[in-house]
Parts: sequence; structure tokens; C-alpha cells
Amino acid sequence: QVQLVESGGGLVQAGDSLRLSCAASGLTFSSYTMGWFRQAPGKEREFVAAINWSGGSTSYADSVKGRFTISRDNAKSTVYLQMNSLKPEDTAVYYCAAKRAGAVGGYDYWGQGTQVPVSS
Repeated sequence: QVQLVESGGGLVQAGDSLRLSCAASGLTFSSYTMGWFRQAPGKEREFVAAINWSGGSTSYADSVKGRFTISRDNAKSTVYLQMNSLKPEDTAVYYCAAKRAGAVGGYDYWGQGTQVPVSS
């Protein structure tokens, strides 16, 4: 079955950097668009970033543009989220997700999430 396993979360201070990883299994990784989402306490889950199957196209939420970078390694079936200049408002549970390349609509598979608390 498909599994997405996030790692790399943890408590950081404002201004710090952190890299999240999401290892995928049970799917043909290079055939999937990958995304990162987050959910802050008391708020709805929101889009953070996405990357197409080849890594040649990326998109970001305005709130993280210029600070976060999404990348992927198809040989390792892993997607990354490099987060720089972290702010307290970045505090959230971060989830990775996968959907078939070219698919319209929502993501098909989700990880269990990793917590990123950012202290001021």
C-alpha cells in the first residue's frame, strides 16, 4: 500500500532553518505530483508548496514564497521542504501529499504529519 512518511520536524526558534523530508513507498514516485500542506492549531489545513513529477515546476503559497523551497529526488522517492527564516506563524503540523501527475483535483495520499513549533 502507499505510504508517505514525513520526518525532520521539531522545535526551532524564529529565524532558524529546518528541512523536512517525506519518503514515499508503494507508488511510482516519478509519476506523482508532490505537495506540502500544513495545519496550525485551530486553523484549517492550507497549501504550502507543490512540485511536479520531474521537479521542473514548483508553486508556493504567498506566505512562504522566498523562504521555503520544495525539491524532490526521484531516485530516493523522497520530497523535501527546506524552510528558512522560520517565523512563529509557521508553527503547524506539516503534511506531505501525492497525486497522479496531471490529475485535476485533490491529493490522493497523505502522510501522518510532522510537527514544527517555532518559538519567538
